Amino acid sequence: MAPYRLAPDPASSGERLTVLDPASGEAFDEAPDQRAQELDVVVRRAHEAWRSWRTDPAARAAALLASADAVEAAGDRLAPLLTREQGKPLAESYAEIARTAARLRWFAASVPETRTIADGRAVHSEIRWRSLGPVAAIVPWNFPLQLASAKFAPALAAGNTVVLKPSPFTPLATRLLGSVLSAALPEGVLTVITGREPLGALLASHPGIRHVTFTGSAPTGRSVLAGAASGLARVTLELGGNDAAILLDDVDVERIADRLFWAAFRNCGQVCMAVKRVYAPARLHDRVVEALAARAKAVVVGAGLDPGTELGPLNNAAQLARVERYTARALADGARAAAGGHRLDRPGYFHAPTVLTDVPPGSPVVTEEQFGPVLPVLPYGCVDEAVDAANATRFGLGGSVWGTDLDRAEAVAGRLECGTAWVNHHAELSLAQPFAGVKESGVGVAGGPWGLYGNLSPFVVHRPREDRP
Repeated sequence: MAPYRLAPDPASSGERLTVLDPASGEAFDEAPDQRAQELDVVVRRAHEAWRSWRTDPAARAAALLASADAVEAAGDRLAPLLTREQGKPLAESYAEIARTAARLRWFAASVPETRTIADGRAVHSEIRWRSLGPVAAIVPWNFPLQLASAKFAPALAAGNTVVLKPSPFTPLATRLLGSVLSAALPEGVLTVITGREPLGALLASHPGIRHVTFTGSAPTGRSVLAGAASGLARVTLELGGNDAAILLDDVDVERIADRLFWAAFRNCGQVCMAVKRVYAPARLHDRVVEALAARAKAVVVGAGLDPGTELGPLNNAAQLARVERYTARALADGARAAAGGHRLDRPGYFHAPTVLTDVPPGSPVVTEEQFGPVLPVLPYGCVDEAVDAANATRFGLGGSVWGTDLDRAEAVAGRLECGTAWVNHHAELSLAQPFAGVKESGVGVAGGPWGLYGNLSPFVVHRPREDRP
């Protein structure tokens, strides 16, 4: 593996944060455990860098393109490190790095549109756009680099500077990413800070931060929202989901089984918009369970750095315990494991890919976000029943409908209470589209031009159309 250890951050207190390998559960490296008093220095530097960064859109675009090139060039250093601390298969880490570079290029070409207001008055009114200032980007451990770039790429393109805080479970690849980007970005434009809580909460509430963008759990999101409110900072929150997949009675089970399986189990189920519940017509229910269980039993589970691995471990001990708890509760309530149903007897945070049937509808594995390799399959009698069940959740991130009649499937998808609905696929996003949730799945919009404008403030200039005395 290529070397990746970074020199100590000169702004760090000297305290260290131990990083564990989820494939073994053992410590393999450290990162700075930064303290609250260091935030003032970091945010002040971000504010100073903002003064010049905001003034030259062409220079920003060039810097973002150079950043994309630098990320791709560092792929062979970034990917193994990302897999080592996060757990995902190496191919998925390379895909995450490619997505990071692609997002930088997409936003490098994104320019806010100056607009003229035509309302019949003898006044020329023009809407221009201004950056906000330092942005706090707080990122979880499931897609550390991809979600970081989803926050910093539009923020930087808009002329803001960014203070980026990764999860304490996955700080290393993000620190390396920050080092890589420092060759393309002016000093202070993007700063990575690492540490345990309450570092993130203190960053969100810092008076020098003008926009807080966070991805994580709803309880933590509420804390972030409360902290940001103290300084009236703008807030964008993506708070997870409990996405349902509805299979219609004309679905070709074998044809869609692979896509459906990976829509639920990719990244060991640790995807906010993964399929987390499947609703199947009663007459097809057993076939659906059988098809998904066969794939769960056949998938290769192992360390992400092993070439044959298709599914890695969960990222951390707490998440493994959560998945075990939800699975055990479902089995105790009468559910049956058609595949898996237990953690694997090996070092690390491995849980067998699990397909559950006969699950009580009120079981937490159905009503909550399990965020792991466990999938309940529930039967339904009519489509209205399936739609009602899919919508009976406090979450509303995504959902999908699967069937042969695409017009019918799209009509059903239009009834789902979520931010994105797919037909015959799931969790596929374009860089050009908005990404948002309803209910407790989020506040604000990310992605595409909406992500850019979310990092800008309108500035309106009025002037007479002709000189007046």
